[in-house]
Amino acid sequence: MGHVFVQLQEPLRRRRPGEGLALWDLGFRPFYLLAASLALLSVPLWALQFSGLLSKGGLRGAAWHAHEMVFGYALAIVIGFLFTAGRNWSGQATPTGRPLMALAALWVLARVLVLTPWLEASLLVNVAVPWAAAWGLWRALSAGGNRRNYFFVGLLLAMGAASAVLHLTHLGWLGLPVSLAQGLGLMLGLDVLLFMIAVMAGRVLPMFSNNGVPGMNARRDPRVERAALGSVLLLLAFDALGLSGPLLLLALLPALLAHVWRFALWQPWKTLGNPLVWVLHAAYAWLLLHLGLRSAAALDWLPASAATHALTIGLIGLMTLGMITRTALGHTGRPLKAGPVETLAYLAMLGAALVRVFVPLLMPAALLPAVWLSAALWALAFVLYLWRYGPMLLRPRVDGLPG
Repeated sequence: MGHVFVQLQEPLRRRRPGEGLALWDLGFRPFYLLAASLALLSVPLWALQFSGLLSKGGLRGAAWHAHEMVFGYALAIVIGFLFTAGRNWSGQATPTGRPLMALAALWVLARVLVLTPWLEASLLVNVAVPWAAAWGLWRALSAGGNRRNYFFVGLLLAMGAASAVLHLTHLGWLGLPVSLAQGLGLMLGLDVLLFMIAVMAGRVLPMFSNNGVPGMNARRDPRVERAALGSVLLLLAFDALGLSGPLLLLALLPALLAHVWRFALWQPWKTLGNPLVWVLHAAYAWLLLHLGLRSAAALDWLPASAATHALTIGLIGLMTLGMITRTALGHTGRPLKAGPVETLAYLAMLGAALVRVFVPLLMPAALLPAVWLSAALWALAFVLYLWRYGPMLLRPRVDGLPG
């Protein structure tokens, strides 16, 4: 009688949904986590510096605070978003695994170096971060033939150049007054972020609104889109040329009119029942406030800081918070629905912007309490984000798909 041997072999073990560490599986995971952690720590530290309770590092006072908000926090969000969206746009892999670890480590090193007197090293590393990210994004887009989004590579390169201007100023290598060149570097960085947000808002806000709110009819008009984006580029050119005062109104007023028209086409008043949608519209409303306040500042009617904080906390802070919740939910396989934690975080960020912009305007003597309250509300928003989303960013998708 023949013998039949049955070979028993244990099947290869697959990682179950939600099991193991997925931090380096896609760019949004480490960079959203790093950005939120920096936001939570750095703004309260700046409040301590502002109050005179903490000594200053290599970059002094307000320069450090502004640099970290633009080239630390916001840049990390941009990198995480572009690496994630770039994979979808191109159908090609963006940096993951060890290359992603290396870029994240470089970003962390940049945050440390700005606190030291080693400004040359800080210059090199802070410029290397966005330029390395640009390289990683370009490789994916070029391999996939996605030329439509090449301009994001250019914007990352521009972020590196703006950071270089700020650092070179502190090294005394530009031969320009420190206040002028420092303001130029920060303003150009903010203008690049403003343009990125304006582009992405036009792409996603109408779509998210129509998909998430029954009865919505958010529309995009190509003429309005061209006017809105072109006006931001015009403002960037004015700032790059160092133009100021009433002359800026030639760029600011057309931008304000174009973005008001654009915003009206999106029907923001219909979004109040969906926090994941209204937060993005509320953030965009701060773009209009920024342009209006900056127009008033150009005429010396208001201090420029009001317009700056409308941009940094209101637009950038609220828009990035809305996007890092929505994209984290979507890319971890969860339903696109904001709960009480997200809503409270959005309201805290909105409160931080309102307090920081309007309390000093209405009660100048209350500037210090306004800074403290705004910093506390900002920190609360990111405590809530890290509590709710930290575990999601560390663990694999709940549906078992890669990413």
